[in-house]
Amino acid sequence: MYDLPSEDPEEPGLPDEFHDFQPQLLRETCQPPNYPREEMFIGTDLNLYYDSHHLLWHKRPDWFLVLGVTPAQQQKDLRWSYVVWQEGRAPFLVVELLSPGTEAEDLGQTLRSANKPPTKWQAYEQYMRIPYYVVFDRYQNQLRVFQLMPAQYQEVELSEPKFWIRELELGLGVWLGKYQETEGLWLRWYDEAGNWIETLKEHAQQESQRAEQESQRAEQESQRAEQERQRAERLAEKLRTLGINPDDL
Repeated sequence: MYDLPSEDPEEPGLPDEFHDFQPQLLRETCQPPNYPREEMFIGTDLNLYYDSHHLLWHKRPDWFLVLGVTPAQQQKDLRWSYVVWQEGRAPFLVVELLSPGTEAEDLGQTLRSANKPPTKWQAYEQYMRIPYYVVFDRYQNQLRVFQLMPAQYQEVELSEPKFWIRELELGLGVWLGKYQETEGLWLRWYDEAGNWIETLKEHAQQESQRAEQESQRAEQESQRAEQERQRAERLAEKLRTLGINPDDL
């Protein structure tokens, strides 16, 4: 069973574990070389308000990135939601993780009902004009990327499940590996050389390995120095047995 219904008929049940872990991995590995952390805002399952004339209209992306907006420096300043007209910037990129029951909406296949807010696709494409819209289906191992060109979204043809975003100097791709002790297919950022950006845990492990290797090198150097000292001591002793004072040499 994917999900149990909520007590509120207008709301689905809580997200699954994948919708918890995957945004964390995207957040950890989103490290563009041309944008420091203090110039990026990352939202996860956060209400996104986009029309000042309709204050209740909002969407709730699984993950989104805004450039040129400073994240909270103090806990008291953490956002309750993201309000586009107050922040002055719309998201640069939105990621939606397909779930049973949301596929049609995520892919723009649903139509706007009369007297209802815009669909998710319309809000991203026509109201906020978000440059990149990424959809990941872990069930089908399918990554789809839509780029605003220039007035509507066009799907990018991918020869492999990877897409390079030149503005960020980073790429998004499907990675097979273990995250949060769970093996599977994950959406993850990679650098210009094609290397997957390290998570915090991987970085700590790499640092630990480097420190261990440095310690081993230092130990080997110490052993070589001790062997050289012992060799010199044996040679000096041999010279003394021959009646030669090594200090005179």
